[in-house]
Amino acid sequence: MIKIMADSTCDLSDEVLKRYDISLAPLTINIEGKMYKDRVDIQPDEFYGMMEALPEFPTTGMPSPSEYLNIMNEAVEAGCKEILCICMSSGTSGSYQSAVIAKDYFFEASPDSNVKIHIVDSKSMSHGSGWLILKSAMMREQGASFDELVDFNEKYKKKIKHFLSVDDLDHLIKSGRLTNASALIGKILMLKPIMTMKDGKGAIVGKERGLKRVLNHYTQEFIKRNDREMTDFIIVGYTSDRKVAENLKAKLQLDTDFSGEIQIMQMGVSVGTHVGLGAISMYFVEK
Repeated sequence: MIKIMADSTCDLSDEVLKRYDISLAPLTINIEGKMYKDRVDIQPDEFYGMMEALPEFPTTGMPSPSEYLNIMNEAVEAGCKEILCICMSSGTSGSYQSAVIAKDYFFEASPDSNVKIHIVDSKSMSHGSGWLILKSAMMREQGASFDELVDFNEKYKKKIKHFLSVDDLDHLIKSGRLTNASALIGKILMLKPIMTMKDGKGAIVGKERGLKRVLNHYTQEFIKRNDREMTDFIIVGYTSDRKVAENLKAKLQLDTDFSGEIQIMQMGVSVGTHVGLGAISMYFVEK
């Protein structure tokens, strides 16, 4: 039996997590001096509802090794002999390193264990790692072996294409994802930055004026970059405005020949802290 686990930035829906028995190590969110566990003590809609009124910018912290270790131990107690842990990019958080430490702790406590544990540095954020996790769960359901899942993740983790655009540039400035100069220019020209992941870190790859052009940018880039063989589903993410995500889904269905499933999922508190209200994203496998 193969256990799949991750950290809470994967932003997979509760329905997906429950269906595929995926366990999450939660990040922590510091809101006005009070600590919350992501998706345990605070939920996305609750957080986005209070976000605009917060006098201080919330901060996030990686899961502790003990959070990962607890999941590993519970999996082994349930009879799992193989554990696949898929973490957000090591270029943006210490979550991956925390999972590696937990693995070391596990084998220090059980040096003769025959359990296999593999930690994946997904080089992705939010539904980027979520795409890998969901695909892995689907492959497991179809009978893939542990080694096949490990090989798939290590082969394709740098092929998960991210597109993210935000409504509020201030959050990207405060989280270090955008310079003040770029933000000022963007505000003056009413430009929305479009970001992706490069070498495990966020990078701006375009700027568009208005949401309509952002969605068109996404669609055209998907047509140009999509790996038809590997992309059997797309994930569209949003923070506070689901209607925008539904508009993007409809546009992809209308303007492209993609016939697979397009799943809409909300970005969680950890990711939302950095991207703010009104963010819209898309994830697929590129050529």
